[in-house]
Formats: sequence, structure tokens, C-alpha cells
Amino acid sequence: MKIFTDRQHSEWDRYTVEHEPIASIDLMERAAHRLADALCRYVPQGAKLTFFVGKGNNGGDGLAMARLLSRRGYVCRVVLLMPDSLNDNCRINLGRLPQSVAVGYDLYSIGCNDEILVDAILGSGFVGEPSREILEAVHYINSLPNYTVSIDLPSAMHTEFGNRYADVVHADLTLTIESPKLAFVLPEAGDACGTIEIVSIGLNDSFADIATTPYHYTDEAYIESISAPRRDKFSHKGDYGHTLLVCGSKGMAGAAFLATGAALRSGCGYVTTALPDSYTAALAAVYPSALTIGQEADFFFHIPDRLDRLDRYTSIAIGCGLGRRPELAATVERIFEAYRKPIVVDADAINLLAEYPALQRLLPKDSILTPHDGELARLVGRWTSQREKIESVVRLAKELLVVVVSKGAHTMVCLPDGTLWFNSTGNPFMAKAGSGDVLTGLLAGLMARGYTPQDAARIGVYHHGLAGDIAAAGISGESFCSNDLIPLIKL
Repeated sequence: MKIFTDRQHSEWDRYTVEHEPIASIDLMERAAHRLADALCRYVPQGAKLTFFVGKGNNGGDGLAMARLLSRRGYVCRVVLLMPDSLNDNCRINLGRLPQSVAVGYDLYSIGCNDEILVDAILGSGFVGEPSREILEAVHYINSLPNYTVSIDLPSAMHTEFGNRYADVVHADLTLTIESPKLAFVLPEAGDACGTIEIVSIGLNDSFADIATTPYHYTDEAYIESISAPRRDKFSHKGDYGHTLLVCGSKGMAGAAFLATGAALRSGCGYVTTALPDSYTAALAAVYPSALTIGQEADFFFHIPDRLDRLDRYTSIAIGCGLGRRPELAATVERIFEAYRKPIVVDADAINLLAEYPALQRLLPKDSILTPHDGELARLVGRWTSQREKIESVVRLAKELLVVVVSKGAHTMVCLPDGTLWFNSTGNPFMAKAGSGDVLTGLLAGLMARGYTPQDAARIGVYHHGLAGDIAAAGISGESFCSNDLIPLIKL
């Protein structure tokens, strides 16, 4: 799903009006019906709804919704914040309100906690800085304990960058129109959206097809569209690839176990794990279907297996719990030189890339880097804003011709062409040691099966997050551990 800018959303409206064709006020009416339908799924009939209404089209949506919902058994009233500045669509919908919908002008009029607040003050067309009156309304709404629903996006939120969490409405539910906004997936104020439902209002599909944007949202429908078809009845394990995981060291062997378990869940034909010899028996006991390569040392400093046989592996991942001893830089260098297919590079291998920049020039094209923020900062330097972070990630992906999986909330997958894919699954309970090792093993297994690195990254990140959502619901968010994710990976 594409993520459009505020300018593109305005163009989409105009395109629909011109090409359907449909009058702007009638398009607003259609939008209000769809938004009202969505609100009814969350709010019981008969509830008291107070609409805070601005002067533009977002306010017009709110006024039309108040009229429609009053006919469905809701007790609706409207608070006009800028009654002398309403645009044409607002004035028309204000005039259409039935007498049963009370209209007031007093911002500070909420008398009880059971009123549902509907924020229809500012929409995606908002630019610049909020006025004093708007900030006053935002801060008042945020001071109340009432359940709050924002229409399109929380008021005073910019659709992209530069948001201040304290100065936007903190919604429990956001009913956003047609597509998510970039701000929803960024930490500056994304948490202010609450639950997000994307509401289609029937804007012209042709615009969405032809409009270009670097930003995308990875949802279930997209993952299904790029996932492999069913297996051939007469296929065998050799048809599904062989991944090699170079990971684990004394004190960090758990990383190898987690990566191995996830790789086995990917559906690839074989998984071989290279780790210190003292741990191979334990790994075989936990995952008997995995092959092992051991070495009599606390860490790997020799190439696992012969260099001329590395090509028998259809994918390699390196870095989970590897350690950062200087000798390992030579190990990584030799693997990069001998294996010219894409490699999944994680954790300590990323730290080695940062510490020894010459390694970056040897990185095979289309490899996948999976840094968390600390590792990313070692590679690209510190950033002062989310815009700057995204620019740094895009630059890194383009310069090295790699896929960068920037881990975090709405994990961001940046492709070598600079396009960005924000994930729709996952939760903050996944911020626990070992979660990244699970992701690395899953990515390596998917690449071994034959997925391109670009598709492996998007599919792996999605299913990794989905496993976290299932774990949070079935075990409890605080209590599940990273190893609980492995049996919940269901491709």
C-alpha cells in the first residue's frame, strides 16, 4: 500500500472530482457515510458524541458525520472552534444539521467522562504551525479522560515530519482516509494515533495506480501478493535451499539457537549452523533437524567449511552473537570475497562493517543489513530528526546497493532504489534480547528458498512482527520471550 504526502492526498481528491466526476460536497458526503460506518464499529449506538469542528474540509466531514450519526441513534452535538471562517463545504453541512444536533461555541463544555470526543479540527491539509486557538483546543482535549476519535489524522499533526507529540491530539482511534500517513509510522508522534483504521471513501483508483511515492506500508494483502505459491507435489528438500548461519560465541550462543530455530521455520530445505564446538551438541538436541559445523574455539575465526564449497549454500547469514574480536574482521572479509551472493549481515557483523569501513566495499550486492538504531548510528552517524534518519538510511542503501532493515516500531525496509516499506505488524513487547536473532534466521531461510532479498526482507519482517502480535495476545506482552516467537512463525 502506498503512503502519500499531504499534497498527493489533495491531488487525489481533485482527481476524483474531475474524473468521476463528482461535486466536492458530494464526495464529502460519501466520505462521511464511510467514516460514520467505521465509527459505529467502535462506539455503541446511543453514545453521546461531541464533535470539535474546524473551519476546513476536516470540519465539514465532522459536521456531515454528526448529522448522519444522529439519525442512527447517537446523541450528537457540535462545538465550532472558528465559526466565522468556515469554508463552503463546512457552511453547507452546518446548514444541513437537524435541530436534534446542538451547536455550541464553548471549547470547555465537556461535562462528563462518558462523552465520546470526535476530533474534526484539522486534516491532512494542515501546514505550518498551529495557531494559539488550535493549540488550546488540542491541549484541552488531551487533558480529558474521554475516549477520543480523530478523523483522518490527529489534529495539528503534519502528515510527514516535524511533529511534536505534546502538541497534537492524542487519539484512542484514528479513522484515516484511504491510506496511512507517514507520520503514523514515525516515533515523533505516531503513538498519538491510537488504533488506526484505514477507511476507503471511494477515491479514484487510477490516481493511486499512477502516483509515485517512495513510501509504502506493508500489509497482509501485499505480503500475500509476493509470497510463493504452494509447493509442487513432487518437489524435494533440495528444491528449497540450504542456509548457513555463522553465529554464536562463548556467552552468546543463544543467538545461534534463536537464528537456527527461525531459519527452520522459514521452510528452507536445510539449515547449517556454524558455532563453537562446545555448543553443537546442545544445538542438535534442541533442533535435531539442523546441521552443525563446530570449531574448537570460543568464537569463529576460521572460515566454516572450505572456501570453494561456500557456493553450495543458497544463503548465508553472519553476525548473531558473533562477538567483535579483531580476528573476526578477517573472517568476514574472506566470506564476503568468497561468497558473492547476497548475505544477511546482522549485529556484530554490522559493528565490524562500521569499525572496518573497507569491508563495506566487499559487501555483496543486494545483501541485507539488519541494524537496530545503535548499530545504524555506528554506520551512518547520529541523526537529529526522523527525516535525517530516513535520508541516512536511503543514502546507505543506495551507496552500498543493499537492503537495509532498520529495526524498531514499524520496522523500515529500505531497498537499493531508495523506496521505503514500513511494516504493519509487531509491538513494543518485542523489544527484548534475541528478537533480532530470530529475524536474521528467518530472513536467511527465506533467501535460501529463493526469495529475492527485497521480498525476503518484507515477508520476513512482516511475519516476525505477526509472531510477536500472536505472542503478546496468547502469552502476554510482558512475559513472552524471543524464543516464544519461533513456533509462532506461520508462513
